[in-house]
Amino acid sequence: MNRWLLAGAAVLFQLALGAVYSWSVFSKALQAKVSDFDLTKAEAALPFSVTIGMIFLGTYIGGRIQDVRGPRPVAMAGGVLYSIGILLAGFATDHARLWLLILGYGVIAGFGLGLGYIVPIAMLQKWFPDKRGLITGIAVGGFGFGAVVTSPVAQRLVEANAAVPTRAFLTLGVAYLVMTLVGSFFFRNPPADYQVAATGRIAASGREYTQGEALRTPQWYLLAAILCLNVTAGIALISVISSAATSVAGYTAAAAATLTGVMGLFNGAGRIFWGWLSERTGRMLAFAGMLGLQGVCFLLLGHASQVAVFAILSAVVYLCYGGGFGTMPATAGDFFGLRNAGAIYGLMIVAWSVGGIVGPLLAATLISGDNYTTAFTVIGIMALVAIVLPLVTRPPKAEQVIPQEAL
Repeated sequence: MNRWLLAGAAVLFQLALGAVYSWSVFSKALQAKVSDFDLTKAEAALPFSVTIGMIFLGTYIGGRIQDVRGPRPVAMAGGVLYSIGILLAGFATDHARLWLLILGYGVIAGFGLGLGYIVPIAMLQKWFPDKRGLITGIAVGGFGFGAVVTSPVAQRLVEANAAVPTRAFLTLGVAYLVMTLVGSFFFRNPPADYQVAATGRIAASGREYTQGEALRTPQWYLLAAILCLNVTAGIALISVISSAATSVAGYTAAAAATLTGVMGLFNGAGRIFWGWLSERTGRMLAFAGMLGLQGVCFLLLGHASQVAVFAILSAVVYLCYGGGFGTMPATAGDFFGLRNAGAIYGLMIVAWSVGGIVGPLLAATLISGDNYTTAFTVIGIMALVAIVLPLVTRPPKAEQVIPQEAL
């Protein structure tokens, strides 16, 4: 079959899953006084926090199953669970049913999202061994653009029923179900004899590792650390960009909100751009570039009092943040092979979870009132020091696998 048709189906599938990041639209509506929920900030953040926590569990299980059963059944199961969770959230109608919103949007949809997220990433690498970086960038780029596409639609649906904004989930849940089922219908692994010559400056181990073997190499932990540090830096800015834009560069509240939305485009574009660039520079040099650029931008951000300068520096950080997700799946495939790519990279998603917790906490701890300089400087230095990791990381050799009996 046409492998680019498969890539298009994967993007459709990921757009539906990535829509989960439009939560900010609902968070604001659920806190409004006209809403029957009237939630506090902490209560409004809870469903989304549970979603993020469940993603890792889903990717771990989904990665292992899809390596054995193939991509289609796992993707369909993930899409159905995700959609059911969203639909269930639509039946939470007031503060007393907050638990139903957490169960649907958080637990069920979060697990389904993780189950499905890893599938197209692992599958497309097998179809595009000559363009692993670009194709995984496109796949996760679809996920990154999901919220950009969905947020305006969600906003209109919420405004149509301000008292019960969760009713929007009934319409969205049906749309997500259609998108995920149509996309996953085309999913399949290539035939056993399928071959395409790899191109570009790609260093690979030349061996197919099991998950257990990959975990017994230092390279798995080095790659996880690189991903974690890249996420930590980028998400630290993402967590405070609206308030930072106002305090540092003098943005109005409306302009800061617009900036936040526009930056989502750079997050999605970075996944494709860095995945493509890594084919030409090599994966580790690309990661060194991401960390280095973020480091320099953070050192400058605390002093970026001009509106345009602040926006440009922020855009570069967002590009590099997204680039980590676009490049790491291909890197893991280079290092450990594609046969068990779902399980190996699925487990590496824990680095995303850790970075997603540490980054915002680090920023919140170091920010003092309206002074962001110390926080941005510390994060910038951290990113620059982290450049050492990709520069010393090389594909594993057979003798680097620690024997099971030695553990």
